[in-house]
Formats: sequence, structure tokens, C-alpha cells
Amino acid sequence: MIRCVWLPLVVSAITFAQSPEFEVASIKPSAQVIDRVNVGVHVDGAQVRCTYLSLKDYIRMAYNVKDHQIVGPEWIASDRFDIAAKVPEGGREKIREMLQTLLKDRFHMKFHHDSKEFPVYALVVSKGGPRMKESPPVAEQPSPEGGRGAVNVSASGGRGGVVVNMGRGSFFNFADNKLVGKKLTMTQFADTLARFTDRPVVDMTGLAPSYDFELDFTPEDYRAMQIRSAIAAGVVLPPEAMRLLEGNSGDSLFSAIAALGLKLDTRKAPLEVIVIDEMLKTPTEN
Repeated sequence: MIRCVWLPLVVSAITFAQSPEFEVASIKPSAQVIDRVNVGVHVDGAQVRCTYLSLKDYIRMAYNVKDHQIVGPEWIASDRFDIAAKVPEGGREKIREMLQTLLKDRFHMKFHHDSKEFPVYALVVSKGGPRMKESPPVAEQPSPEGGRGAVNVSASGGRGGVVVNMGRGSFFNFADNKLVGKKLTMTQFADTLARFTDRPVVDMTGLAPSYDFELDFTPEDYRAMQIRSAIAAGVVLPPEAMRLLEGNSGDSLFSAIAALGLKLDTRKAPLEVIVIDEMLKTPTEN
């Protein structure tokens, strides 16, 4: 369980543009890890490298949807692959569509769109207004690897916690019964919270800036958040782990959010979903 708890946290900040197909693409099953996992998405020049991502992660990136908007077999969240691909000249702005083509060609993915009503948490501003520290502006500088516009998003996690680096000074650390965020937008914050709660979280704050903040949790709530994150990653947990969620109210999570001048409202909302009709567990050769 330890190695899988942190995996969903890395991909929430990755945004790709659109495109037809990669010039060359290698897909390999990810190497098995035991105590600590390193996950990453790197776009440097014409090279795209994705490490230890699930098929659900790739679908989410390719179609720009949230995890809860993907309906399919459980194994798409647990089977993991490394992808190394080359972008054709002039295709840098079309990587998302290239990834769509790769999923269809190599995994024979077939799907249809639908709409489904979800119970959600709406992240909203409390009456007193936000009480968070707005992040200071950071001048954009050329990346030392890949030049300006390079994408370098990575995460590493183990028994001691997880660190997720989203690039351009944006990151968060989930460890020691707390969540520390730096230069996070409210959309990024909502996506992160969704991994630790029992339903999707939708940003309805209307706040545009990035913020720095720290949330403290009780050990019991912190442990429950770890378990929920593992469930979101498609991990099959033993009954004793699932029993730890029984009776857990998550009060310290809601209190920590309230201290920021925010709150989670319980609502229902219709959301578009992608329903996977067919997909190979093993990719075909190039």
C-alpha cells in the first residue's frame, strides 16, 4: 500500500496542448517498486518522457478530465507504463492529441461520452473572505533543461510522505500530519483535496491568484486521507485498512480548510464522463 498511496498526486498539474501522433513512441511496463516511488512527466524539446503512470493517468491527461470523470475497469488505475516519445517538428503544441492517438492505436481504446450526476464538494469562499497568503509573483525564466516552456513535473513518495513538484515554483508536501502548499491555484488545491475525500472536489471559489498555505490534521484523519488516496489510485486494500475509515469524520480536514477562509459545501452536480468500452491491458507493438 505504501508505494501506491502517493501516485495520484503527481499528475494534477500537467497540461498538454493538442496534436496528431508521435514520430516514435516506446511503451514499457513500469518497473516494480517496493518502498519508494518516483513519478514524472517531462517534456524537453522534442522528447516526452512519462514514468510510472497508470492508464487512467494517461487518459486524464489526453482528454483533459478529472479522475472521477473516467469510468472503466479497475485495472486502468493500477496497470502502469513508462512512455518515451519523440514529437515531430512543429508538433510541440499538439501533444495532447498525439497521446489520444497513441491510446487508440496501441491500446485499442474505445469509449463514449456520457453525463453522470455526482455528489461533490464545492470549494467556496467563507463569508469572511479568504485568509491565505497570496504567493509572490515569480519572474518566468528559461528552464535549464529543455528551454523555455519545458514541462518538468515530478513526485516522490514513501513511508515518510510525498513531495510533488509542479514546476515554476509550485509544489506541495504531504507528510507529518500536514499538507504544505506553495504557489498553488485553487483548481490545483481542489484537485489535491479530491484525492483525500470521499467525493470529487470542484473549485467554485472564483479566486485567480496562487496561494501559500499549511493545513494540519490529526493522526487519525491523516491516516484516513492516505487510505482514500490509495483507493483513488486503484489499490485493493485489506479489510483491516478499510475498517480504519469507519467512523472517520475528517473533522480536522474541514477545520483546516475553514482556517483558510474556505469551506467544502455538499452538493450534487452533473458532470461529463468518458466511459471506456474497450481497452487492451498490453499495448501492441509500434
